[in-house]
Amino acid sequence: MLKHITIRNFALIEKVEISFSSGFSVITGETGHGKSVFLGAVAMLLGQRSDVKSIREGADRCVIEGIFDIAGFGLEAFFEENDLDYDRECIVRRELASSGRSRAFVNDTPVNVSLLKELGARLIDIHSQHQNLLLGDRNYQLGVLDTLAGDKELLSGYKGVYDQYLSLKRDLAVRKEALEASRRDEDWLRFQLDELDAAALKSGELEELEQELQELSHAEDIQAALYGACAAIDSDERSMLNALREASNALSRIAVHYPAAQDFADRLESNYIELKDCCEDMSQRADRVQFAPSRLEFVENRVAQIYSLVKKHRVEDVDALIALADEYRGKLDAIVNGDDDILELEKRLSEIVKQLTDKSAVLTSVRKKSAADLQEKIVAILVNLGMPMIRFEVEFKPVEGFTPVGCDNVVFLFSANSSSAPQPLCDVASGGEMARVMLALKSLVASSTKQPTLIFDEVDTGVSGILAERMGRTMQQMAGDFCQVLSITHLPQVAALGRNHYKVYKEETDKGTVTNIVELGQQERVHEIAQMMSGEVLTEAALDNARQLLSKE
Repeated sequence: MLKHITIRNFALIEKVEISFSSGFSVITGETGHGKSVFLGAVAMLLGQRSDVKSIREGADRCVIEGIFDIAGFGLEAFFEENDLDYDRECIVRRELASSGRSRAFVNDTPVNVSLLKELGARLIDIHSQHQNLLLGDRNYQLGVLDTLAGDKELLSGYKGVYDQYLSLKRDLAVRKEALEASRRDEDWLRFQLDELDAAALKSGELEELEQELQELSHAEDIQAALYGACAAIDSDERSMLNALREASNALSRIAVHYPAAQDFADRLESNYIELKDCCEDMSQRADRVQFAPSRLEFVENRVAQIYSLVKKHRVEDVDALIALADEYRGKLDAIVNGDDDILELEKRLSEIVKQLTDKSAVLTSVRKKSAADLQEKIVAILVNLGMPMIRFEVEFKPVEGFTPVGCDNVVFLFSANSSSAPQPLCDVASGGEMARVMLALKSLVASSTKQPTLIFDEVDTGVSGILAERMGRTMQQMAGDFCQVLSITHLPQVAALGRNHYKVYKEETDKGTVTNIVELGQQERVHEIAQMMSGEVLTEAALDNARQLLSKE
């Protein structure tokens, strides 16, 4: 529950520090004095959107800090999952600078706003008048029913299978579309693959063919050059080989007298051997080089064929053509095997549909059981709130297919008198009736969720007299049984029931208009409630009435 809140430089609030107790408390004040400002500060603390316009004029930032007692509300797992230090006393702080930068802290650990908002929803539920409109939202109605049913684990299990269902449906649709598109292209793919397969391409083939083409195109020149080189080395007229051999022999003969000559002789002998081998190799190669017109024609045609394929398919080389052929082959295999893949997916989808059907049926059963309990309990509360002829029913309508929350369309039906058949709540209930229905629902939800704190912002609008007191009693009972309840009210009957009473007021200071909130003592409560009944001029009758109301607390 909220134990203490500090608000600095928020709208008209310069600085407010106020402590709250457990049980049922009320907040009163004249219209326009800042009750909505206080609520806005609490909402910002809980992670709602911040606006630099909220910063008090002349200040460079606003700070809102709340201290919460969270023992016994099952928040340990949340703190552990989000790597936050858990203590029974939780400190939440929100800061907003005039630059627009916003910071949030939980127990002095920086957190992002989304995490703050998630924690805030677990700490305080703020109910304002416009939330009554949620009763017309069937998703909200189903959510209330699920909360009361306590089917969180069932719903989570269903949602997990539902996610698989969506994934399989998307995958199946994509596969079918791809298969249909591929089949439209099947003839073209097969023609392209046949052409590439017929080419019987080999990696590195083009480079070898281009080299061979060079040799075949210049066969006579190559052969003449090789023979010419051999003749230059070893001809009848002047043989370089004979000259090297003679020089080597001459040096060897004097080696006994001049040892250095033997080194020269060996070097010349080595050159002789190398040059002789080179000459023999060139001669052999020259013999093998022949002008072959038929082979030249074949190589030219093969090179032209490969270049034509490279250009046609807009690739770089033969390896890319081979890869493209493999790609076409894969696509054709996928077309051939596509029906089998789709049948397998359809089989898996059918299994998931059966699981979803079973899980949604269990959800529906649990919800219907909870709906019967809801109908009985809410009628009892609403009868006490001045609707003796109330009829409230939960209607179930099946949904075609599956939704993220099952196969149920839930509608709250309502009739305030016995002569009229129940109709959708939002169509027939008045503003005051909607407020009482929402209060009844909140009462039931609070008992199921163990919400630490509930704040009602003028939930009693549209009612008066004994009904106002009964609504106050309902909130009082909620606080006594389940949680801390704060009610912002203009009704003296409700204000008199609070264990604690806070007043919001405006005053003029040397710094301008400021909004304050204070806790009232017993005598101050008498005057405040008397003013709520009689206006600015207090009468003794009003004071007596106020005392009587307070004595009924």
